[in-house]
Amino acid sequence: MFFSGDSSTRKRVDLGGRSTKERDRQKLLEQTRLERNRRLWLRQQNSAATKIQKCFRGRKVATSEHSKVREQFYGTYGKHCQNVDKSSFGPDSEFLRQLLFFFDARSVSDFSILVETCQLLQQFVRETGDIVSLFAGMDYSSKHALVNYRVKKLAYLCIKAVHQNRNQLKDQLFASPQESTVSTTLLLETIVLLIDHKLPWVCKTVSYLLERKAFTLFREIILIGKASINTHNSVGRMSSLERTLAVVIPHIGQEPCTCPNVGPHWSFSSQILTIPFLWKLLPYSREVFATRGLNQHYIHQMALCVHNHADVLPNDTSVELPSYACLLGNILESSGVALSQPDCSFEMAVDLAAVATFLLESLPSIKSSNRHSREDSMAGEDDMTEGDDAMEICLNNDLERQICEAIDSRFLLQFTSVLFGGISLVSCLHKAPDDKEVSAVGAACAFLHVTFNTLPLERIMTILAYRTELVPVLWNFMKRCNENQKWSSLSEQLAYLLSGDAPGWLLPLAVFCPVYRHMLTIVDNEEFYEQEKPLSLKDIQSLIIILRQALWQLLWVNPMAPSNSSKSVTSTPANKKHPVEFIQQRVGIVASELLSQLQDWNNRREFTSPSDFHADGVNDFFISQAVIENTRANDILKQAPFLVPFTSRVKIFTSQLAAARQRHESNSVYTRNRFRIRRDRILEDAYNQMSALSEEDLRGPIRVTFVNEFGVEEAGIDGGGIFKDFMENITRAAFDVQYGLFKETSDHLLYPNPGSGMIHEQHLQFFHFLGILLAKALFEGILVDIPFATFFLSKLKQKYNYLNDLPSLDPELYRHLIFLKHYKGDISELELYFVIVNNEYGEQTEEELLPGGKNLHVTNENVITFIHLVANHRLNYQIRQQSSHFLRGFQQLIQKDWIDMFNEHELQLLISGSLDSLDIDDLRRNTNYVGGYHSEHYVVDMFWEVLKSFSLENQKKFLKFVTGCSRGPLLGFKYLEPLFCIQRAAGSASDEALDRLPTAATCMNLLKLPPYRSKEQLETKLMYAISAEAGFDLS
Repeated sequence: MFFSGDSSTRKRVDLGGRSTKERDRQKLLEQTRLERNRRLWLRQQNSAATKIQKCFRGRKVATSEHSKVREQFYGTYGKHCQNVDKSSFGPDSEFLRQLLFFFDARSVSDFSILVETCQLLQQFVRETGDIVSLFAGMDYSSKHALVNYRVKKLAYLCIKAVHQNRNQLKDQLFASPQESTVSTTLLLETIVLLIDHKLPWVCKTVSYLLERKAFTLFREIILIGKASINTHNSVGRMSSLERTLAVVIPHIGQEPCTCPNVGPHWSFSSQILTIPFLWKLLPYSREVFATRGLNQHYIHQMALCVHNHADVLPNDTSVELPSYACLLGNILESSGVALSQPDCSFEMAVDLAAVATFLLESLPSIKSSNRHSREDSMAGEDDMTEGDDAMEICLNNDLERQICEAIDSRFLLQFTSVLFGGISLVSCLHKAPDDKEVSAVGAACAFLHVTFNTLPLERIMTILAYRTELVPVLWNFMKRCNENQKWSSLSEQLAYLLSGDAPGWLLPLAVFCPVYRHMLTIVDNEEFYEQEKPLSLKDIQSLIIILRQALWQLLWVNPMAPSNSSKSVTSTPANKKHPVEFIQQRVGIVASELLSQLQDWNNRREFTSPSDFHADGVNDFFISQAVIENTRANDILKQAPFLVPFTSRVKIFTSQLAAARQRHESNSVYTRNRFRIRRDRILEDAYNQMSALSEEDLRGPIRVTFVNEFGVEEAGIDGGGIFKDFMENITRAAFDVQYGLFKETSDHLLYPNPGSGMIHEQHLQFFHFLGILLAKALFEGILVDIPFATFFLSKLKQKYNYLNDLPSLDPELYRHLIFLKHYKGDISELELYFVIVNNEYGEQTEEELLPGGKNLHVTNENVITFIHLVANHRLNYQIRQQSSHFLRGFQQLIQKDWIDMFNEHELQLLISGSLDSLDIDDLRRNTNYVGGYHSEHYVVDMFWEVLKSFSLENQKKFLKFVTGCSRGPLLGFKYLEPLFCIQRAAGSASDEALDRLPTAATCMNLLKLPPYRSKEQLETKLMYAISAEAGFDLS
């Protein structure tokens, strides 16, 4: 710095706000800390060096001592044990003491000595027949400590020797006892000899082996040797390795065994049962493991680990063969044998359910990864959770097959039989379920719920529905829990699976709903309505109320699922992390499906009030929200529309149509689409002109000019009424059975003609056109009098038809199938095959229901499948092309989610209306008057009296005359647009004026009525006008 002229020294200021003394203190403390850490590190370094040197010196001395003792051994007994005799194994001999001291499994010479020793031991035992005296001499009791020590050390060295040299001996590891010269056989058979259950030291020896993780050694031996198992283990022979395991497995600490329990990490369950396809490697051990005591012990041990969330499994052998999946496959495969034992306990079944549930939850969905299995209808395609940390693992195909085949009909029957064996189906309604019943239902529901979401459902559902008591047991349980409010006990039972305060009814419903729904697909009408099987109609009424309340609680009152819960859900890794939300979504779906199916049964023959399906909480706020996309109410309307009253849904549907029409009308200033239709060629003209329109034009207004039989255009101007008349006439002509596109059932209901292609070359294009035609009528709010068969309407909802839909199509075939279903004799004697004969217009064709069906007999075992396939062929397969093209045309104007709000019965009402809506009193209440008429006018009074006296057919003709449609609005004449109006047609009551007929303007729903003097005159003139069918010339 340059001198500034100021001799004074400026004080330095620390801008950090600290004094210099404080800064120096912090620096000193830091230096002290670093110095202390450096001294600590030096002490640790010196201590470690000392330990290393000590260990090294110890090892060096031990190696030296081993070498000395080994040399002494060679000198005394020879390098090949040539100097060994029976006395060498006695307590006073140095033979075993020296061998056990210096033996090193890595040494080839030591290994050879041990093999020779084992060979000599077996030889001497065969000669003397007494192994105890061979080791202990004449007095075992006084020498037992020494003998026990030598025996357990020798047994352990045999295992250690095989394990240490497993790679070199891999071709011998599964050698059979007959191959007595093989070194592994000699070593393993010696272990079998030493731990025979009759020997006094057996438990101490096995305990010693288990404490040294013998099962871990066995696991590594088996994994190395499994590749070459077929070389030595021929059919009917048990390998020495398997014999060794078979004598070790039973030592579980139960009387008379005194072995302590080994930790779960090193137990048979975690180390051996996790080996892939264990029972193929050790087929005889499966029978040993399946005995009651062993199976129950090991399953219970695993169940405790599940409840404590302990991870005790070893590392996976490969990505496709994870340990938990291998454990599951092996447990299920062996449990089938265990469950079939007459003394199989209830506790074992509960523990098995807990273990299998836990392991199944960890599995990837086999439905999606197995390419050969048909995807179930409840499995979604687009439900993979975004942002999952790990990709879904695909299991080995053989492992998948092992798991799927293990849960077979026999397993499910035995499993449910053991769990539900002591549960009565006639329990008092006011008696709450006891603890045992709660445990049984909880275990079964947890296992089956996870099974449904992991494995293919086809085989499982049929067995559970028709061959077990699952449905009546679960219903009896749910009914009593609901009556006594005891759901909390089930929540506590399943705390390991359902965290939080999840309601106890979630899991029972998640299992009951899909199984009962599957059962209803094959139950016939007599069973359901007359015999009331499997549930009485009174019980079904109670069930409907329980399901409705549960569904409303899940979807509206207390939803936990996201708003798009209407989609199907699959078992993904994200769902594993949030089981409650996943189960809630699942219950929402399956309960909706079951309630929808029960509503279909109620529509066929009413056994409960339709209002029982309606939720109590549907109000004006809910309806206002339901119209708005992506709201909770809108999602409920899509997933469970039956919760909303029909009239409310019709209002929503009508508002959606009105909004769509308004959007398209606002885009077009003038009507672009004008049809010129010949009345005698109405179908051909409509097909040619309407097929040329784009989807946008179809949604817009269409104006029609009729041409009469003389080629002259009719005088009417289309303000909407002529178009309504056109729609009614064209639909009547197009759907006429004489045209050949549709056929009639015995109840005069229409469905596509399976042989339509034999009549019309372009039949599929016509079905597409008819779909557009029906959709246009719905889109414009025009009711058409076309009664469709229910099984065809289900195709508009893209639903599958089942056996109970068959009576409306072919009652005779239905009776034959029901006869087969209940046939008590041998069905194979009827000589039926999996083929069906089609007869269309005299031409018979034979079709196979399954590949190779011509040679496949129908038997008592497969008759249910045969019945399903026949019903499917007639109700779904034969009309699939016609229905598909009809639906394609229909969906050009009507969105799928619009009609998904309605079931088939309600959809028919949307199309044709109801005769109940043709209420003359309702029409009178909603009528306007102009031109001098009023509600009390004498002519008006006469008119209403005459109209009420008409037959129903003439009332329909009148309605068509004034509105262009013979059906009234679905919700009553209040919703007629515009309201019906009666206008005075003549200013005076002169004879000339009174001679005129009544006329109508259908576009305005207007009746022009002259002031007739008498009721008879009014009736005559009105009847003539509505019956003349003079087209629109009468104006």
